[in-house]
Amino acid sequence: MKSLLPLSLLALLALPAMAQDSAQRVAETVSTLSSDFFEGRAPGTVGEERTVGYLIGQMQAIGLEPGGKDGSWVQRAPLLHTQLGEPAALGVTVDGKTQPWQRGDQVYLSTIRPDDRALIDAAPLVFVGYGVSAPERQWDDYKDVDLSGKVAVFLVNDPDFAAEKNEAVAGTFGGRTMTYYGRWTYKFEEAARRGAIGALIVHDTEAAGYGWNVVASPQGENYDIVRAPAQLTSLVVQGWIAGDTADRLFAAAGENLADLRTAARRTDFHPVALKNATFSVDIPVTHEVVQSHNVLGRITGKKRPEEVVFYGAHWDAYGKGPADADGKVYRSGANDDALGVAGLLEIARRFKAAPAPDRSIVFGIWTAEERGLLGSEAYTADPVYPIDTTVANLTIDILQTAGKARDVILVGEGQSSLEDDLTRYATRQGREVTPETMPERGLFYRADHFSFARQGVPVLLMMGIAGASDLADGGVAAGQAWVDDYTDRCYHQPCDAYGPDWNLDGAMQDIDLMFDIGHDLANSTRWPQWRDGSEFKSLRDRSEAARR
Repeated sequence: MKSLLPLSLLALLALPAMAQDSAQRVAETVSTLSSDFFEGRAPGTVGEERTVGYLIGQMQAIGLEPGGKDGSWVQRAPLLHTQLGEPAALGVTVDGKTQPWQRGDQVYLSTIRPDDRALIDAAPLVFVGYGVSAPERQWDDYKDVDLSGKVAVFLVNDPDFAAEKNEAVAGTFGGRTMTYYGRWTYKFEEAARRGAIGALIVHDTEAAGYGWNVVASPQGENYDIVRAPAQLTSLVVQGWIAGDTADRLFAAAGENLADLRTAARRTDFHPVALKNATFSVDIPVTHEVVQSHNVLGRITGKKRPEEVVFYGAHWDAYGKGPADADGKVYRSGANDDALGVAGLLEIARRFKAAPAPDRSIVFGIWTAEERGLLGSEAYTADPVYPIDTTVANLTIDILQTAGKARDVILVGEGQSSLEDDLTRYATRQGREVTPETMPERGLFYRADHFSFARQGVPVLLMMGIAGASDLADGGVAAGQAWVDDYTDRCYHQPCDAYGPDWNLDGAMQDIDLMFDIGHDLANSTRWPQWRDGSEFKSLRDRSEAARR
């Protein structure tokens, strides 16, 4: 008897049988990518060559089409790699008295300029509050101050992060939830737009979301995409000042940093030049261009192929480092983000097992996420598919491996209508949506989907460390124990490795969710929208005509 169900629904009903082997395939992919053969998957290494070759082979076996330009599986993403040497000079001079600074203990610096020396000679220091210019929130910390040839000093996070409830600023920037303006990347970029030659953020563990040890761990190394000379940042150096060092600097210049923190939470704040205080640095720089690659696979839509639903994960990890207590030297990121890559490949298999979607599906597996979201930024700077008709970006970056959960963690609450999709499909799984528990850490701005958000594309991030899952076995307490153990012990460390203690039931729930959301978008005519108040809404609104 002929079925009365449409072909697409029949294909979906057949998926559970196909999915019986899904978890095993995901586990095998993670185990392979995190093995020593791939040497920690660092960009520009033998590990990259092996990783890219493996991913292309997997995409070919699944039946994807090459997703790059001219029938290529890859997109070149050349990276600038810089490393500061030993300083010949580093410190501040106040009222003629020089105070040397110890790199690593008092200040952390790096550069993303391809110069042979990082040289600043007695540049004036200007405190610019939180360094925020947000016209849509009627906020401007700069008040047209001229930063040309000067070093900007600012506070981390948003102007309302530490505000009391009775302060006028309270809630203007989401309270404890970090906005893009709170991210250090934004602050450096804004200072450069205003001509500063240096930028220093005053470190505060609570406001930053991590301790000084995390700030100083790169030891003067940095990466950037290769830029044309006219697009280079004006910042000779950028970095952080330890909190107590900043207190002493401001006091020596006749200012009270605690009082200025309060003043910076008001709209009438004006930048404060640190009187008779200058900053100097003279450090040799080694720099090189590292040739790296994004990997792109595609399923062409049958009705509206120019409209693209984009999935993303990053293939890179931290490569080889000092041996840990067990003698492991490769920081190969089994969860961060080999598991995300495995999830994308599994989603691709499911799409290939179903009828061709109406819209195109593209799978982007990025390089250099760990170096600052650079692979995805390289893509959005030179997109293969028009940004204006990219429907959404769905990114997987770390999933919890402690078993089934009663909920799913939402990162970046209040940003876009994709949250409604997440709620709808989570409900069908019998799960609830729980907002991230530490929004002050700004995780929404720290994964590859953000490169698309900066271009106006609505995004959704699945990230297992954004909060404590309500696990079927042990509840929220067990979920928090998993997060704490992973972030405190294994995050970016050699012990982020696949092991027999992994329970992928919860990760598979999240992979199922991301497939369901993408499948719906790929077979509909709707366009996800940014919420009113999102800092990305105006970017998308400018290109509305392209989607009519």
